[in-house]
Amino acid sequence: MSNSSSLTQFLLLALADRWELQLLHFWLFLAISLAALLANGLILSAVACDHHLHTPMGFFLLNLSLTDLGCICTTVPKAMHNSLWDTRTISYTGCAAQVFFYIVFLRSEFSLLTIMCYDRYVAICKPLHYGTLLGSRACAHMAAAAWATGFLSALLHTANTFSLPLCQGNALGQFFCEIPAILKLSCSHSGYLREIGLIGFSVCLSFGCFVFMVFSYVQIFRAVLRIPSQQGRHKAFSTCLPHLAVVSLFVSTAIFADLKPPSISSPSLDLVLSVLYSVVPPALNPFIYSLRNQELKDALRKMMTGCFSGAIKCLFSGA
Repeated sequence: MSNSSSLTQFLLLALADRWELQLLHFWLFLAISLAALLANGLILSAVACDHHLHTPMGFFLLNLSLTDLGCICTTVPKAMHNSLWDTRTISYTGCAAQVFFYIVFLRSEFSLLTIMCYDRYVAICKPLHYGTLLGSRACAHMAAAAWATGFLSALLHTANTFSLPLCQGNALGQFFCEIPAILKLSCSHSGYLREIGLIGFSVCLSFGCFVFMVFSYVQIFRAVLRIPSQQGRHKAFSTCLPHLAVVSLFVSTAIFADLKPPSISSPSLDLVLSVLYSVVPPALNPFIYSLRNQELKDALRKMMTGCFSGAIKCLFSGA
């Protein structure tokens, strides 16, 4: 039996039993991480350098890429380290830091997705008020509110969770530190209920944001269907589909992971689901946005062409 005052480390869920499979997981995580870093890095560079993307949606997309990078960099490196060195441990402090930053980026991302939905609603349903409702100052305030929400939520959850006495061992049934896994080790009924209350409050806020997004998209689709030209409808839909795809991926993986029947629960399935909702969305988001956003594709093409031309000039001038 262990106590949180004497607990110095946690044991994370092993990605595989065999060394060869652990190496396979390492290379898989490395490929996903590099793809996510490259894709989000390109989006950050394109939005920062191309004046055509200096729009409210471009600004929010830049912030979304930062949260995606944060989610990947919070969970994946430690899992890669453990797979490569055949270990399962994470320090108590490292676990607390992982929980804190993961909640910061995850909560901020959902808030940003809600704001981006509002951006699409105003752009399509109230285009004459777009410049007023989504001016540079308003966008900065909304982005700051999204990050502040993530920070405060992370501070509350982390402080409460890691103040609980832990007496059920130190083995977490997860490949990264997550609050539900830590709560299973708690032996404080009142502290457990307090954290469950905080989680319930966060879920209610998230559900409110989800209802707002559903209502906004109902209004958006009604407005789009009233556009007389097919080209106009296609253009309007193309600006909304990437955001809708990202929200659907984000929400569906989280809901399925949290609401799956206990009868089908197993360590292998839990591992796959945790990778699906914590690693896959941040890696796929930049590809979803770049596939459907013509301005972003043009900016990326221009930037890569410029870099390639510069490299060729440097190569031949050096020769």
